[in-house]
Amino acid sequence: MKELTLAQIAEACGGTLIGGNEAKEYTVTGVEIDSRRVKAGDLFVAIPGEKVDGHKFIPDVLKKGAYALSQQSLDVDGAYILVEDTVTAMKRLARFYRSTLDIKVVGITGSVGKTSTKEMIASVLDTKFRVHKTQGNFNNGIGLPLTIFQIEKGHQVAVLEMGISEFGEMHELADMAQPDIMVITNIGLCHLENLKTRDGILKAKTESFAHLKPDGVVILNGDDDKLSTVEQVAGRKPVFYGIKGRNLCETSVCADAVTEHGLEGMTAEFHTPQGDMEVFIPIPGEHNVYNALAATCVAEQLGLSMDEIKCGIAAASTISGRTNLIHTKGMTVIDDCYNANPMSMKASLDVLHDGEGRRVAILGDMGELGEDEAALHEGVGIHAATCGIDACVCVGDLAVHIAEAARKANPDFPVYYEKTRESLLEHLNDYVQKGDTILVKASHFMKFEEVVKALEEM
Repeated sequence: MKELTLAQIAEACGGTLIGGNEAKEYTVTGVEIDSRRVKAGDLFVAIPGEKVDGHKFIPDVLKKGAYALSQQSLDVDGAYILVEDTVTAMKRLARFYRSTLDIKVVGITGSVGKTSTKEMIASVLDTKFRVHKTQGNFNNGIGLPLTIFQIEKGHQVAVLEMGISEFGEMHELADMAQPDIMVITNIGLCHLENLKTRDGILKAKTESFAHLKPDGVVILNGDDDKLSTVEQVAGRKPVFYGIKGRNLCETSVCADAVTEHGLEGMTAEFHTPQGDMEVFIPIPGEHNVYNALAATCVAEQLGLSMDEIKCGIAAASTISGRTNLIHTKGMTVIDDCYNANPMSMKASLDVLHDGEGRRVAILGDMGELGEDEAALHEGVGIHAATCGIDACVCVGDLAVHIAEAARKANPDFPVYYEKTRESLLEHLNDYVQKGDTILVKASHFMKFEEVVKALEEM
């Protein structure tokens, strides 16, 4: 983070600086919400949580030579800024900090593939620029400000992931990020408890358009039936990407001649305004063709050459929990356990189909699907039974619908059911064996990272 004075921060937050006139010129070099990570010169944001109130740690962080953002009046030695609400103040500060940066910001949202698309875009842009990107799941109303504060003077591009579950949230996130380029990967079936329908999801995701920079560019998946209906944003046509022959709308970058190479990745021919090129994508699954296309669109907007784009795509890698291949004990584990919805679940099953040996899916509950959750789980079960894999283990109260639908769709398909993650772990040896390729996927609350760990330790 580049330095800001406490006076600047107090003004940006709409707060009152407590600590005397000399405190106005004290400089802040970082922002933290975890008191254990605070060091001298940091601003500690005290957030009142459900279990722990961050305000109790303010005396300790002040002793470290840090400062605090507080919504409580304090009798302490040290400087702090008093505000009505610390989370709101942190968001206001993030917007101000972003406005001081001479940097291009790429915003990414969508129902499926935000993180893998973010990683692909960052990999491509890294061939030319010093890139800052969202780490982990820091993509919400608290995580995004912290990600913005980590942008340093030397960074040239920031790739910021934005995740939402309610109307209005994207307005807040995009207002902080002020993107120069906004990418939307797709409109799928997730967060239906609040957004209700895919049209509701489209409306919520496109709230981001209101906060684009004046010369901002929107990049959309033209093969998505909802996104393809977007004709103009602020008087400009979006840049579309897609796989040739699938979409009816105009695409600015498209792919064809996709050739799969098992779990090692695929090659494809990309057609761009600069010309045509054959690319190697080192991650399996057709959805990664879309990720690479989105990255190509972003890269062309920022002036990268075709060679730089090809090198960046070829250098892309996965992260834990997202189509991460683990070779262990004679088995290949597809660790895709970070999150799940019907679209991503089916895509992961298609990736599993390309595995070697016996192909086994371990599938858990998918959350936040609203009143149609049973039917949406059933749809995954039908896909599992008919996509050409060898067995399926279903885990959880909702995943019972996956198991039942799979059995009905294909009575000869081996389907097993465990009610809990704990019971699955007790019987894991019964379902997998040496030589298997195993997909592990569920929504994050199922904690299937424990299943991945157990497979690694078998």
